[in-house]
Amino acid sequence: MLIGILQTGYAPDALREAGDYPDMFERLLEGHGFDFHTWRVVDNEFPESVKDADGWLITGSKHGVYEDHAFIAPLEQFVRDAFAARVPVAGICFGHQIMASALGGRVEKYAGGWSVGPTEYDFEGERLTLNAWHQDQVTAPPPGARTIASTPFCAYAGFAYDDRGLSVQPHPEFSDAFLGGLIDTRGRGAVPEGQLDAAKARLGQPNDSARIAARIAEFFRQKRD
Repeated sequence: MLIGILQTGYAPDALREAGDYPDMFERLLEGHGFDFHTWRVVDNEFPESVKDADGWLITGSKHGVYEDHAFIAPLEQFVRDAFAARVPVAGICFGHQIMASALGGRVEKYAGGWSVGPTEYDFEGERLTLNAWHQDQVTAPPPGARTIASTPFCAYAGFAYDDRGLSVQPHPEFSDAFLGGLIDTRGRGAVPEGQLDAAKARLGQPNDSARIAARIAEFFRQKRD
């Protein structure tokens, strides 16, 4: 099964030696039997068709879905086209947000600030700890989306769209080492220092990224009409 990775941003130069976002997702889903191909949609490199892969995965990004970038509108249309063709789409962080925006939800730069570091999410009664790194969040879900994850800070941290879409706000692909690097390269001066230091202190605790990887893999592999 070929998973098309739609890359919507780049890791900071200082952290890219260990791999960029597509590499992180390939590692996250390693062992689940997938092949991968990346399209750098952030540079307007789009697939010719939603049928060019068996499923699509939209990465995180430093950009906001409400910002004026040339790739935003075509990517939102791509999501709608994939849904219409019943080709499954999964989204992480920015991917979660742009799927919601494309399908009629609302995404905003959250006035309450940032979520950073290992964070406990309620996945329909199951408590999972995942790495978070975001200020933007979905503030109104799109029609037809079922909320599958939340925190007191982020009410809409995960959506299921029947068998066509699955998205989560946290970053199961981020290692603790990468997140620590993000704190130092992008966090200083943007996020309150006390919040960054507290997030760094939580790094190293058990993480449930493998559970989310299994859920994403199961979503892609399920049989569809």
